Amino acid sequence: MFDSIAQMVNEAGATGQPLYEIVIAAEIANSGKPREHLLSRMGRRLEIMQRAAAQGIAEPVMSISGISGGSAYRFWNWLGEDGHEPLTGPILSRAVARAMAVNEVNAGMGCIVATPTAGSAGILPAVLLTLQEARGFSDADLVNALFTASGVGMVIMRRASVSGAAGGCQAETGSAAAMAAAAAVELLGGTPHQSAQAVAITFKNMLGLVCDPVAGLVEVPCVKRNAAGAAQCFIAVDLAMAGVESVIPADEVIDAMAQIGRRMDERFKETAQGGLAATPTGRRLAELVWADKKPISAKS
Repeated sequence: MFDSIAQMVNEAGATGQPLYEIVIAAEIANSGKPREHLLSRMGRRLEIMQRAAAQGIAEPVMSISGISGGSAYRFWNWLGEDGHEPLTGPILSRAVARAMAVNEVNAGMGCIVATPTAGSAGILPAVLLTLQEARGFSDADLVNALFTASGVGMVIMRRASVSGAAGGCQAETGSAAAMAAAAAVELLGGTPHQSAQAVAITFKNMLGLVCDPVAGLVEVPCVKRNAAGAAQCFIAVDLAMAGVESVIPADEVIDAMAQIGRRMDERFKETAQGGLAATPTGRRLAELVWADKKPISAKS
């Protein structure tokens, strides 16, 4: 398996293959499963992503706690109304809606794919499904992109962490956005080197992000942080495709994220003791949730 992004890029360069092919080859060697089995299994994960994204924008999906839900549906429908021209543009705005949609399905106890975690599960599908819609990529193309993303995720796991409890939200939504950025660059015809630059740029812009879930639930601010993660991904993809490079290599950025996570105060690592969770409103909502009194009027 891969210990660094540089190793992945170098192997892709030496073999003349895209990143997804070297990841598939590594998984075949590691698991002993045939290529067709791996592709089929990843295809099933794509189907789950597609269903979750579609569900969250087709109807308001409310969380069990009542503190989040319906934002994706509301935003998606606002995009479709005459006269509304989002500053984020027609592609990013739809990715933002899908990112929130998947995370709201998660908060509503629906079925999602943790990519790499449940709290960050909206970013990768939102980016890939929106690019498919905008550029006409096939499901097979997206399956390949998911292997590229998984290869990046593997490196992050080996060098750092994807756990909010270990490294804050930078380790969750930061990792998800970096994975999505690498996959998106490859989908758009970029080189493995450009994918690595997108990983580095994405992570640099998300270093230090705390994990401060209100009431200890993966809802507030997680839903909107998925939207922000998709935006960070798109920024990095555009920069990398234009040839803009990160001064700090991707692996060193990942290592920096790990170091920041180790030094981060425990109140900002999924304990719900700091940040937004410790605000007066955050504490009030937590009291209502754990008293089993749904704050129906709360906004996500």
